Amino acid sequence: MADTLSADALDIIFREARSYNGWLDKPVSDEQIHAIYELLKMAPTSANMQPARIVWVKSDEAKQQLADCAMEGNRDKILTAPVTAIIGYDIDFHEELPWLFPHTDAKSWFEGDEEGRKEGAFRNSSLQGAYLMIAARALGLDCGPMSGFDNAAVDKAFFGDDPKHRSNFICAIGHGDPKSIFDRSPRPDFDTFNRIA
Repeated sequence: MADTLSADALDIIFREARSYNGWLDKPVSDEQIHAIYELLKMAPTSANMQPARIVWVKSDEAKQQLADCAMEGNRDKILTAPVTAIIGYDIDFHEELPWLFPHTDAKSWFEGDEEGRKEGAFRNSSLQGAYLMIAARALGLDCGPMSGFDNAAVDKAFFGDDPKHRSNFICAIGHGDPKSIFDRSPRPDFDTFNRIA
């Protein structure tokens, strides 16, 4: 059984973590990007399908290209963040299952069922995006997840308009500017939205 994380670690990942809207002028290195991925890839997905396809937008040119696809309120967040991850997904993830899930013929479970693959890819890439945020926070970085962009435009710009690759959401990553956050919104007590059956 795993040891429990310290209260400080839980604060960093969950209780004190915030969604940032602005960024300090501190870089995120390629080594940090790789470290985030090395953690997030270890977390579970259904049949180890690993459908997320992530583009780490770091250059000024790519930032501008992504910002041009975003709603006005999100453009500056993208342009000033050291890096913004586009969490996308591959509808044909099942083609990789022979090596990702070699225990059985999992590829056959998804052949001929594109709607099922879309659902699985979207759900599991959403999980991987959440793992990305937890990994980034665990490594001392802050996150600013966003929707508010033109998915079709992002797909064309960053996935080559490949109909099998689609964007899910984006997440700016860096060292958050404390001045950019709102007061924390309410969080419901357990009994508000939960029950134990």
